[in-house]
Amino acid sequence: MSSLSRGIEAVLFSGRMLLVPIYLAMLALLAMLVVYFVSELIHAVPSLPGMTEKDLIILTISLIDLSLTANLVMLVILSGYENFVRRVSFKENDTRPAWLVRINFSGLKLRLLATITVIAAVHLLGSFLEINNQKDRDLLWQVVIVLVFAVLGLLLALTDRLTGQEHDQTSHEMN
Repeated sequence: MSSLSRGIEAVLFSGRMLLVPIYLAMLALLAMLVVYFVSELIHAVPSLPGMTEKDLIILTISLIDLSLTANLVMLVILSGYENFVRRVSFKENDTRPAWLVRINFSGLKLRLLATITVIAAVHLLGSFLEINNQKDRDLLWQVVIVLVFAVLGLLLALTDRLTGQEHDQTSHEMN
């Protein structure tokens, strides 16, 4: 292998460090989600005595939606960094999350799609709780979107399973 090829490969491999500012910016996004979550909660506390059960459920769904979104951002930050930049080092007394060890790029795609589907479903539930304020057409589109995400998730999982079985069979045949 020529030194030019090795140099090009070294530059290309080092290019993964260009992802670091993106992950840092996503950490800022996570902080913004936390601030927004807390401000929504603080804003809701004074009106709690006058809230109806429906209003409280809608607030809860909204906060759960923000929580799921924050989890999604954290998942992308840690697993993206681990998969594409470098392995995350932990202190001896820190416990490495089990999901971080097991998640690969395929698993990341599945978790992202599953989380997005759940977020869309939570949003749809909130819309159904305010059904009098919703247009039928908007509700229909929300249902369609949730179903499309769910079907896409199932198809992606099936494809990954079939691809994994083919890879396992090929590896087994080579041994």
